[in-house]
Amino acid sequence: MEKSGKLSCPGCGRDIRIYRNPFPTADVIIEVGGGGIVMIRRKNPPDGWALPGGFVDWGESLEEAAVREAKEETGLLLEELRQFHTYSKPERDPRFHTVSTVFVARGKGTPIARDDAREIGVFSHENLPEPIAFDHREIIGDYFRFKGKPKKGK
Repeated sequence: MEKSGKLSCPGCGRDIRIYRNPFPTADVIIEVGGGGIVMIRRKNPPDGWALPGGFVDWGESLEEAAVREAKEETGLLLEELRQFHTYSKPERDPRFHTVSTVFVARGKGTPIARDDAREIGVFSHENLPEPIAFDHREIIGDYFRFKGKPKKGK
């Protein structure tokens, strides 16, 4: 895997080293009444159900990105936002290398599929939808184990 490349400066002709870095993202496990979590069905590839989340914008904190993405995709406001875990396997997103910091929060409002969400649903560890995009099955399994509930299929 190539980690850097070179370009020539158009002004002076010197080599310029270009570094490739992972993209930071923020995902949110949004808890709603009855022990369920909110998931969205993605409009854009890769297809599947996912936790609300996305890329961190320039000048934005991870927490701000999590709140913004949750609002854009679900219409929900977040309460009691807390960091859960960071996931960084280079293959976690088939498009490119991302590093996601996952948060847990309580959702306030009524979930509505918006922005990048084709559908929205509330799921428990017993009725997770298929297919699940990225490494979100692993993340959700970690969350339910943390909460003391078994992962579906285990």
